[in-house]
Amino acid sequence: MRKIFFLIILISLLAVSFFTKVPKSSSDELSDITKEIQNLTSSLNESIKATSPLESQLNSLKKQVDGIKNRLSFIGNDIDIKEKNIEIGYKNLAKQEQILNRAIRDFYIKSYYNSPFWIFFSSSSVTDITQILAYQKAATNQDKAIITNIAISIHDLEIKKKKLENEKKQLSSLQASLDEQSAKLDEVVTGAKKYQAELSGKIAELSQRQTEIVNTRSGTFTATIGDSNLADDVNASINGFRSSAPGGYFAVFSFGAHTHRKGMSQYGARGRAQSGQNYRQILSAYYGKEPVGKDTGGDINVSGFGSMNFEDRYLLGIAEMPSSWDMEALKAQAVAARTYAYRYKTQGLSICTTEACQVYSSSKADSPPDAWKAAVQSTKGEVLEDVVTYYASTHGGFASPIGWDTTDRAGGSNFIDKAYDKIGGSPWLYKAWYTKGYSPSSEKCGRSNPWLSPEEMADIVNAAIVLSKGTGEEAGRISPVTTSCWGGNPYTMDELKQVAGKYGGLSQANSVSVSQGEGSTGSVTINGVTLAGGDFKRAFNLRAPGYLSIPQSGFAFFNIEKK
Repeated sequence: MRKIFFLIILISLLAVSFFTKVPKSSSDELSDITKEIQNLTSSLNESIKATSPLESQLNSLKKQVDGIKNRLSFIGNDIDIKEKNIEIGYKNLAKQEQILNRAIRDFYIKSYYNSPFWIFFSSSSVTDITQILAYQKAATNQDKAIITNIAISIHDLEIKKKKLENEKKQLSSLQASLDEQSAKLDEVVTGAKKYQAELSGKIAELSQRQTEIVNTRSGTFTATIGDSNLADDVNASINGFRSSAPGGYFAVFSFGAHTHRKGMSQYGARGRAQSGQNYRQILSAYYGKEPVGKDTGGDINVSGFGSMNFEDRYLLGIAEMPSSWDMEALKAQAVAARTYAYRYKTQGLSICTTEACQVYSSSKADSPPDAWKAAVQSTKGEVLEDVVTYYASTHGGFASPIGWDTTDRAGGSNFIDKAYDKIGGSPWLYKAWYTKGYSPSSEKCGRSNPWLSPEEMADIVNAAIVLSKGTGEEAGRISPVTTSCWGGNPYTMDELKQVAGKYGGLSQANSVSVSQGEGSTGSVTINGVTLAGGDFKRAFNLRAPGYLSIPQSGFAFFNIEKK
């Protein structure tokens, strides 16, 4: 039992530590989260370490308690039987009360009237006297036996009754004691498990912040073109890197923008239109189907604007593709937008007006450009059946479900040159991303370019190594070193280098090779350290400084260039 009380005290101390060391963090800050994860993980490990050696003993004690309870239950049943037998004994004595009274009366009468002197004077012969004496003696002995037996039964019942009362008191006391000890055991085990669950939940909650960092940089939103052509950022282009980056520097270039790579590439649709394909061929290429006619009359509910006519108001306000583009691309966009919104209309749902659904502009609906109005009206009622018409600006030369979005439907080392994204003039087909959003004018966290020094690239490799081979506590402090825009308590590059050194980390990165697969990056090798493409992407998006990212959702398709 001393071990149990020791465990209770230890759990209490750990609980005090938990509630005093872990402050609440606001949902929009990463301040000190990795340090909190480290502290919580340490507390959790201490609790498990303290609980685990005793848990089997506690379970054993619980089994012993259960065994004792079973034995006490058997004893309780035996006491019940004894109590019933005593009760039956007293009832039987009540029935023998008359026999007892008669036997006592006869015994004393016979003792008085059957004295030898009285028999001698009243008998006629010696033989009669002898027979009478023998008979009287036998009768007296019988009465004495009856009285004695009944008296012994009474005495035995009284003894049993007192013993039974003592057993019942002892049983009640033992049961109360065992119930108390069982409750303490349950409290210890349950309390320890609850405490550990609380810590695990807190760790998961804080670790979620790391996931948020990765998700923020991994295409949690999908960029579309909008209603104007976008200019590229020269510092993020391959030409800018090759002409301006210092020697020995690296840059990570993504194939495609903030994209899910599903359905239609808008720049790809433009490239196909410029290559002579009509809108039906474009739609068939990206969705595997050609449009059919439907009754699309009536209204649709639009968030923030209420109900409006589906064809003559809502679709005219779709701002997803520049109106200066080729008419066949505009028609493909009109059918894709109509099909996407048609589900909301038929189900009576309200559709949002941002890129989370598709962009709607009330001012554009007020005065739609002639080309866009013509694209909508010439395809009126046309939708694609049984397909969700996802689309995004640039897929990077590979799309789902068609595969390679190239002129020959094949990949290869020259797939970029054959990509319809390139033919359509996408500035995002092969780009290094270092801004918070997809617009070049969005926040940059103090950086003017996406280039990485050999030390910074080695730091990302070290992050990938620790994430893969290190402990949860070691991985808990991996977040961007630029706390000015991310907060937290990340490793310095030297600290992470020391941690990764246990698992074969790097001091500098001097060489790189990348293996590409079927629309994805298979592996990356830097200074002899080979990482799976997905592992490198995760480490990059979690550790790279500023807002550097590989902005693709659910897949990794990128290249690493070295100057």
